[in-house]
Amino acid sequence: MRRELAGDVGRRTILKIPMTEMMTILKTWNFLSENQLQTVNFRQRKESLVQDLVLLCEENRASLKDAALLDIIYTQFHRHQKVWDVFQMSKGPGEDIDLFDMEQFKSSFKKILKRALKNVTVSFRDAEENAVWIRIAWGTQYRKPNQYKPAYVVYYSQTPYAFTSSSQLKSNLPLLGQALTIASKHHQIVKMDLRSRYLDSLKAIVFKQYNQTFETHNSTTPLQERSLGLDINMDSRIIHENKIEKERVQRVTQEIFGDYPQPRLEFAQYKLETKFKSDLNGGILAEREEPLRCLVKFSSPHLLEALKSLAPAGIADAPLSPLLTCIPNKGMNYFKIRDK
Repeated sequence: MRRELAGDVGRRTILKIPMTEMMTILKTWNFLSENQLQTVNFRQRKESLVQDLVLLCEENRASLKDAALLDIIYTQFHRHQKVWDVFQMSKGPGEDIDLFDMEQFKSSFKKILKRALKNVTVSFRDAEENAVWIRIAWGTQYRKPNQYKPAYVVYYSQTPYAFTSSSQLKSNLPLLGQALTIASKHHQIVKMDLRSRYLDSLKAIVFKQYNQTFETHNSTTPLQERSLGLDINMDSRIIHENKIEKERVQRVTQEIFGDYPQPRLEFAQYKLETKFKSDLNGGILAEREEPLRCLVKFSSPHLLEALKSLAPAGIADAPLSPLLTCIPNKGMNYFKIRDK
């Protein structure tokens, strides 16, 4: 039964792999030998190719562990298909930083989950920068683990941060948090108000690694580099004044955002709660106990670069509101604004 399940999980994963990435991912997996890969015609139709690869996996007696590893590798290549949440852990008062052992972390993490939930499958793959990718197929006390809708966790050793793909089984979050906290030798864990499809950008925000290259916005020319389109027949005094203002805007923008590419986020959300205030007596709203609520959401394929472009493009005044510019420093893109 497990062998059949492994074959089905492997087949589904291979089906998802784009033809242009097939050889790269299979070589990274390192389950099929070079000689076996050379016997495969990678130019045939995908359905036939998948069938040939599945037969080779069956010859090698692929296990569920092997299939799970292939799934992790595929997810690493296509991490932007997931929505990632960030969890921050902390030590107790006076606790020192312990020596970290990755193998001990894996063993402890798995034991904690298995002890609390019999039907769960946990797989690991070490990655760059002392990170480990964890694949968790959740089950229940009465149902086998669902291998087709796993959750993923990325933990960077000796840091207080873990990144998790959003899971449909919210009820398992406390158990996952407990396993992460104990295995990494921390005391508490909280979910940050930070979420994105771009795992590398989330990592850059929480680790304060802004000065690196990120995926750029679709537009070929950033707004702040576009000409303001000044009329050559315009009064020279106006041109001079515009030039001074443009230089001021560029300087203020650079002071706030820096001169490096911004981490990539798709949105920022602001929830406002406020009591109705009026100098006039009476009225329906004046008697309302519940606060007034409003939700504002800013969306863009590359929100921070878009915000950085607003003032230089003349769309907004400089500087922008701190509520918009504080996103990387605060490590948040969910905000709740209440009356003081």
